[in-house]
Amino acid sequence: MTSPRTAKPKAKPRPMFGPVLALLAAEPHRAFSIGDLGKELPGRSSGAIGSVLNRLVDRSWATMSTGSPRRYTITAEGIDAFTAGAGTSRAPSAAAGTPTAPAALAPAPTGPVPPRPGAVLRPNGVWYLPRQLGDSTDVEVLRRLRRDTIAVLLYGPPGTGKTSLIEAAYADAITVAGHGDTTVEDLVGNYVPLPDGGFEFAYGPLVTAMRQGRALFIDDATLIPPRVLAALYPAMDGRATITIAAHHNEVVTATDGFFVCAGHNPGVHGAILTEALASRFSVHIEVTTDFQLARSLGVPNGAIDAAIALNARMRKHEIDWAPQLRELLAFKRVAASLGLAAAVANLAAIAPEADRQAVVEALQRAYRGATITPLTLGKQK
Repeated sequence: MTSPRTAKPKAKPRPMFGPVLALLAAEPHRAFSIGDLGKELPGRSSGAIGSVLNRLVDRSWATMSTGSPRRYTITAEGIDAFTAGAGTSRAPSAAAGTPTAPAALAPAPTGPVPPRPGAVLRPNGVWYLPRQLGDSTDVEVLRRLRRDTIAVLLYGPPGTGKTSLIEAAYADAITVAGHGDTTVEDLVGNYVPLPDGGFEFAYGPLVTAMRQGRALFIDDATLIPPRVLAALYPAMDGRATITIAAHHNEVVTATDGFFVCAGHNPGVHGAILTEALASRFSVHIEVTTDFQLARSLGVPNGAIDAAIALNARMRKHEIDWAPQLRELLAFKRVAASLGLAAAVANLAAIAPEADRQAVVEALQRAYRGATITPLTLGKQK
């Protein structure tokens, strides 16, 4: 009688949850298909990858688009979970009577620690604290709009955090700073001289974003001449193409992920939101200063109280300028460096001359009648 063969134990399947979550978190702007992830995870079946993605969707850590193929994008909650170490291996539980492994042996989450749950790390290493928008957060709403290719326009006074929000929502964003001298060549590209005396065509940020499937943020878009902005329109509509007349009429077609968003500062001199531009952006979101956030970040209360009063007057069109989050954070830094009195005087100094008296009066009320003069050089010591 022959002895039965000893069954070879099956290899334990490698965990999939962590690697899939890590790939989605590495490119938060991108919508992955199962095939895309399969290329990064050789040897893993599409069924197994799809099962993990469904679990992520069930936990609200990813969203799933309709259509074929279905695509998956990580959510703000998913990024938070990944940052907190979700999907990493943990030390196995000890059996009864078995000494527990030292806690130091358990892998700890790597990377920067967020200041609070839900914070999003911007490319410059600074944390962004999402704000409520509808039934979600501003970051998540902007990511949904990109997934569904719905162009968005952010508007509000300078310094309220429009650029910070874009950088938090789209880590791959290319920013174009708009102004009255912006040209079509600044968007699509132009010929540049070479060391040998020849010329070479250098593609602009619009072409780069289209070819690489990246977000393009046009800051201060309403300062750009309308005829220049018209170069964007073919890329934003159903054609998703542009023609570079200066470069042999080359046709550039956008790849998946390309997205256009813009910023508008209504109170800035020369900013004109034309009907043609406004109609290209289906969603308009007002961005205002979050004064509670300013308090939580340590901005002195007097400066915040003055800013709240001045913003109320600005909304009534009684004045044209009021401190926003950018100025309040600068106030905090100046106060830490030079003292509170100097920070108050500096806030008065940076106010536009037409509104300076209103700013001084608001600061005097906030600081109980203190004498306030703009920061000015005195006599030689």
